[in-house]
Amino acid sequence: MKYKKEGSLLLGLIALLAVVVIVAVVGALALRPEKTLIQGEAEAAEYRVSGKVPGRIDMYLYEEGDQVKKGDTLVVIYSPEVEAKKAQALAARDMAEAVNQKAKNGAQREQIQGAYELYQKAKAGEEIYRKSYERVERLYEKGVVSAQKRDEVEAQYKAASATVKAARSQYDMALAGARKEDKAAAEAQVARVDGILQEVAAAEAEKYLLSPCDGEVSELFPKVGELVGQGSPVMSIVDLNDMWFTFAVREDMLSRFQMGSMIEVSIPALGTDTKYPLTVTHIKAMGTYATWRSTKQNGGYDVRTFDVKCRPATTIPNLRPGMTALVADK
Repeated sequence: MKYKKEGSLLLGLIALLAVVVIVAVVGALALRPEKTLIQGEAEAAEYRVSGKVPGRIDMYLYEEGDQVKKGDTLVVIYSPEVEAKKAQALAARDMAEAVNQKAKNGAQREQIQGAYELYQKAKAGEEIYRKSYERVERLYEKGVVSAQKRDEVEAQYKAASATVKAARSQYDMALAGARKEDKAAAEAQVARVDGILQEVAAAEAEKYLLSPCDGEVSELFPKVGELVGQGSPVMSIVDLNDMWFTFAVREDMLSRFQMGSMIEVSIPALGTDTKYPLTVTHIKAMGTYATWRSTKQNGGYDVRTFDVKCRPATTIPNLRPGMTALVADK
């Protein structure tokens, strides 16, 4: 009986000891500090497509999710202002060209003939006044006519001579055509209008918005028919070949993130078993709004937060902007 009691007591002690050991192990596991996870996010280069001319969205040639190539026409904008300016410029071009052609061709044959006839008429009138003046001059010398009469005839003769010179000048101008300065001015006017036409052509080309890169259409902003202003974004293109990860890292954990160093991350959206290598490419302190304030009364310090950017060391299939990346703190 005595041995039975001692055996039961020993079994009880062993059971109690086992329970104590189990509780101790469970407590140790429960109280062991967990590894801190540093969370980041995948980002990609994004381009906002916008135009230089105001107008209305005439049509979209691609929808959200479509793949595009650099130089593809994405959007067509209808701009009546550009059409009106083009019509005005073409009319001004025709007028300037007509003036320039007239300056190059000179006077017409009829104008030259008319100037010649006026010149001959002036010469005939001068001849008549010259003879009259010579006749009156002889009579004046004989004392037959007065000096006043002689002066009147002399003035008529001089006026006729001046008329001949003026008519000859007009005839010479008709033969020579437009002056060099007039021709230069006409050519300059044509060049100015050509510059306006080039400006209109550039504005007309801006009605067709092109893709700045290879990528994916991520968002359309206005709807077809809506008015867009100059420089207003119309479409967003994401370049999935230019992606990186950003992490907000406290400076007491920053020792793992050194420029050019490699880290490994898991991406839950792609499966937690695979680790992906990243290269640290950028480290920059964030603003004071991201500072962790110390709560210790003695020996504490404020901990800054740093913006860390990392690029994939190799291509990560099916990676999308916005996916979470996790780095386990050692």
